[in-house]
Amino acid sequence: MGSKYQAYPEYKDSGTEWLGKVPSHWEIKRLGSFFEERRDKVSDKDYAPLSVTMHGIVPQLETAAKTDAGDSRKLVLKNDFVINSRSDRKGSSGVSSLNGSVSLISTVLVPKNIQPTFVHHLLRSQPFQEEYYRFGKGIVADLWSTNYSEMKNILIPGPPKDEQLKIANFLDRETAKIDTLIEKQQQLIKLLKEKRQAVISHAVTKGLNPNAKMRDSGVDWLGEVPEHWEVTRAKFVSDIFVPQRNKPELNDSHGIAWATMEDMKDIYIERTRRYVEDKAAKIAGSKTLRANSVIASCVGNFGVASINKIDVIINQQLQAFIPKVIKAEYLREIISISKTYFELIGTAATLIYVNQQGFENLPVLIPPTEEQENIISKVKLECCKFDNLIQKAEKAIELIQERRIALISAAVIGKIDVRDWQPTNG
Repeated sequence: MGSKYQAYPEYKDSGTEWLGKVPSHWEIKRLGSFFEERRDKVSDKDYAPLSVTMHGIVPQLETAAKTDAGDSRKLVLKNDFVINSRSDRKGSSGVSSLNGSVSLISTVLVPKNIQPTFVHHLLRSQPFQEEYYRFGKGIVADLWSTNYSEMKNILIPGPPKDEQLKIANFLDRETAKIDTLIEKQQQLIKLLKEKRQAVISHAVTKGLNPNAKMRDSGVDWLGEVPEHWEVTRAKFVSDIFVPQRNKPELNDSHGIAWATMEDMKDIYIERTRRYVEDKAAKIAGSKTLRANSVIASCVGNFGVASINKIDVIINQQLQAFIPKVIKAEYLREIISISKTYFELIGTAATLIYVNQQGFENLPVLIPPTEEQENIISKVKLECCKFDNLIQKAEKAIELIQERRIALISAAVIGKIDVRDWQPTNG
């Protein structure tokens, strides 16, 4: 952790690889010596359902999968430690500050002779999580569960009680500072994205000439536009491409590219993750969308669009514009500012859906071709600047998070000595 923190003066072998050497005065015992498993089954009518998340134990999330097992859940009481036993939920755990109930897939532990605040950091630390899931069993190579019968035999450190509290207080304070730094970077990213979108919107709807005469576009969310621009509908400047409803058989390596929202991370689609063989495409009746079309979502994610540089088959949650008298890049930017339109005209079941008619009637602005090209160049240049700043902020978050993980790990397994640490106002 660098020179800021000192190591303990003396260490001993812990007897387990995941801990390595630990301070010589710490106890090393099996996890079962510090916890009892709570297995009481209760109803979520009597004990409010809780979610076991990467951020700890919280009231059940709206996005949580609901089941009919409301009368068959595990009891959780305040200060219990809960961990999701499935390997695909790695890191989902924490000490609960609430009474409630959780899914039977979770393991609930009652701390004894160990401080819950220390437990919260120790058992959520990356080294422990890796050790915990290493003991898992399952029939699928990348998905398994760890039972308490294996978990209780994991060797864990037991510093003196006062030291446990000191470590917990240290980590509460220091991780709070780190989380504040992360939040500031996240707010910066949000602001940069808003500014980037504002730049795009202004260029696409007002043009680059600040002295251009303006007129009302007749579309509320477009406002005034340059007087010499045409205001029309997408169906007059492009053909609308709607995919077949049948999903073809996919493969990972050859055939026609299969495009989904997952492939629309950038301006252009130059490759995809999956492919469709000619035979499979014919069986499903799939139509191929030619290159240089503008693909957009027709089910949520409105405003996201990409231009395919290769021929593709698109899935059923996408539709596309095939430009005729408008630049594909300019049309893409029109779509990027049209989220309000799609949400207003869409039909809602569980997700808002926009049909072919909705795509056809999208309001579109048509500057002269040369202006379209200049706007495209300006938008690309400005977006590149914003994207570089966003990338730097994302990298900063990544580094800060790595430091957070390292600090927690170092403190709970005794690689740094925080016994003389005192909180400061800084």
